[in-house]
Amino acid sequence: MDENLEFWRSQGTTFFQRFYHWADILNPLLLFVSQQKIDNARILLLKRGEKATESLEDKKIKEAWKLSLASVHSGSGETIPVIFRPPAFLPFTAPLVITTSLPHRGTTQAFLWQFLLHTYIGGFSLANGNSGTEAIRNDTEKEFPFKQSLLSIGAITYSACVGTLPQYLMIHYKPQNPSVQLLFRSVIPGPLTALLCAFNLTVIRATEFENGIKVMDRKGRVIGVSQRAGEKAVKETAISRAVLFGTAICIPDLVLHFLKRANILLRNPYVWTPLRSIVMISAFGAMIPVSFSLMPQVGKITRSELEPEIISTTEETEFFYNRGV
Repeated sequence: MDENLEFWRSQGTTFFQRFYHWADILNPLLLFVSQQKIDNARILLLKRGEKATESLEDKKIKEAWKLSLASVHSGSGETIPVIFRPPAFLPFTAPLVITTSLPHRGTTQAFLWQFLLHTYIGGFSLANGNSGTEAIRNDTEKEFPFKQSLLSIGAITYSACVGTLPQYLMIHYKPQNPSVQLLFRSVIPGPLTALLCAFNLTVIRATEFENGIKVMDRKGRVIGVSQRAGEKAVKETAISRAVLFGTAICIPDLVLHFLKRANILLRNPYVWTPLRSIVMISAFGAMIPVSFSLMPQVGKITRSELEPEIISTTEETEFFYNRGV
């Protein structure tokens, strides 16, 4: 089992433990750390072995864990591309979320921003998902994933098209009823974006429940590849993604709508737009560690939930898998 998974299994058993660690890991300054420092951090943790998770009061060990968890894939042990590391999620996604929710003059412009948002979300999901069965099959030659590429392009395009619908209806039909305007500008975008982000992740990581993901016993030994564990991992991550975007988009708009009705100063567009952006960034930034912490990073699956061919090789009753981010 990778060092990162060992950390999450021992230090991420409760929501508050996971939230505390994610609050540190999501620091954007960690994106500027050199590859050499990341490698040195991994070497230090490897030397400490099992004692590494027991030495969090040691400043060097704590910093090493922070670098490892923020930069290294928990399933493969490889360094994640900088723009898709967890600390990059807020800096890259927040501007796109704000821009997609603003009124646009044309449908093409609205679609472009939706496409960029879902492209980044798709890339992040792929980079932080499971590596499937590659580590077990030991294939000497890896074929280009045509199926996954087509599914990813299709999911991103579909999500962008559907996400553009509220603005398309507002631009082409120009409803005059304030209630209808509120519906398309403030009520629908939040739940719709949440569903589309969950759909995006599910399709892009579909290979995990088609091919299966690695399942480990208590000692970290891989005992097989499970489609059911893959399905559970994708489902849990999709729920957390939907909670993140649904809450971060819907709640600020609804709160500011009522404040706008109560305070005449907020009706000024020069005040409203910047204030809305600030509130949305604050809500989004607060919800990222919450959504990442909703489900354990190292998921558990019982013996009865696994395929018969896997449980026939062991007497263990509880197994573990990497959920991904």
